[in-house]
Amino acid sequence: MALPKPDKPRGILNFRDAGSMPGVWRYYPSPDLAPFVEHYWTVEWNLPEPQLRETLPHPSIHLVLEAGREELSGIHTKKFSRMIGGKDRVFSVKFLPGGFRPFIDKPVSALSERVWDLVDVLGPSARGLCQRALAHGDHHATVGILEDFLRPFHPRSNDSMRLAQQIAARVTDDREIIKVEHIVEAFGIGKRKLQRLFDEYVGVSPKWMIQRFRLIEAANQIHVTDTPDWADVALGLGYADQAHFIRDFKKIIGDRKSVV
Repeated sequence: MALPKPDKPRGILNFRDAGSMPGVWRYYPSPDLAPFVEHYWTVEWNLPEPQLRETLPHPSIHLVLEAGREELSGIHTKKFSRMIGGKDRVFSVKFLPGGFRPFIDKPVSALSERVWDLVDVLGPSARGLCQRALAHGDHHATVGILEDFLRPFHPRSNDSMRLAQQIAARVTDDREIIKVEHIVEAFGIGKRKLQRLFDEYVGVSPKWMIQRFRLIEAANQIHVTDTPDWADVALGLGYADQAHFIRDFKKIIGDRKSVV
């Protein structure tokens, strides 16, 4: 049975009305898939009126199943927006940064900025996965079907994948990492090698990853106060000036009222 993952998702925007929030559940993977899968997640909703839902994408590949759709979402660098309404649900596998590379025979960057038919990426065994997985209302049964689908690929980790994941984890958790040079110093890796590693295993640049997680952190800070100190937030993100930060924030996230 899949274990629930209790911590709160990060990077979700526009969930202002708690009474209208879709149900969100997340589950840990089995130990053999834990080096590759961050978690499984599902969203279910029953809304009388369409509502806008937005997220800041993380540097992760997602396998997405919904009402006859079997898709593989590469990393998208822009804010993801979608109108949802009526009654429906989505079930997804969120791979760890670097964790999807063992499932394919090309750099993960080749998948970026696109949504792919799952069969085109993972082959004919993916055909009908949505019907099989979503035939069950029980989340644990669906997770079991997804794991049975992933295991025959026999993914194997290697030193490069583990290094990419270590760097991603450090960028996620260490607020002091605000420049690519900080990664270079912390891991003793050259900039070119770092770029090639991220191109092969992650799918976005180290600079983009740093900016994305720092903007998510800024969004969280701004959400909890009505009077954020923009200068302090900008400085903490490594911006040379407040105006540059605010331009980037509005370009990627939008108005601060949209932040959860």
